[in-house]
Amino acid sequence: MHPKENRPVQRRRGAELEKALLAAAWAVLREHGYAGFTLEAVAARAATSRPVIARRWATRNDLLRATITHAGMTRRTPMPDTGSLRGDLVAFLREVNDSRLDFAVVLGVQLGGYYQETGETLSELRDVLLKGQEPVLDRILDAAAGRGELDPGRLTPRIRSLPVDLLRHHAFMTFQAMPDDGIEEIVDTIFLPLVRPSRPVPGGGA
Repeated sequence: MHPKENRPVQRRRGAELEKALLAAAWAVLREHGYAGFTLEAVAARAATSRPVIARRWATRNDLLRATITHAGMTRRTPMPDTGSLRGDLVAFLREVNDSRLDFAVVLGVQLGGYYQETGETLSELRDVLLKGQEPVLDRILDAAAGRGELDPGRLTPRIRSLPVDLLRHHAFMTFQAMPDDGIEEIVDTIFLPLVRPSRPVPGGGA
């Protein structure tokens, strides 16, 4: 008896299926924005049926949040360890610039209809995604404060988020990655002068 040449394709199940669905959903969101983000469109991209998706996420906004959370998790930024605040910040911003540009653009541009429909803001959606996580930038700044490289009293919430805010603004305005000299300017010209101690610590490497 000859083995069958046309064996049935093994069906995706469990975590493998969910990962494939969320990858398809992210592709639809990137290409078509919130207006084109439907369960039917995602099902077509994933080569499955709408009920398969609806059993996991009842509404498209449930699927949207799951999709963005999954995309954010796969783009986690590693913690740099250069030994100095400047080095850590430059390494961190370079990594964000390289790996998360498309993510930032989708959140800021492709979801305009979502924000209008739900009344939610980009900041609120970001808070949901970061819930339970310790942001890498906070760890960098806390480590630098422990080394005496910055004055914690100068780290207001607005200043603390300034490096990423400036990088994100560039992404939203240009849809392009920031040049490396722009990253260094954010760190050297804008951020460090705002947070340095009045009396620099010897060997601080700022």
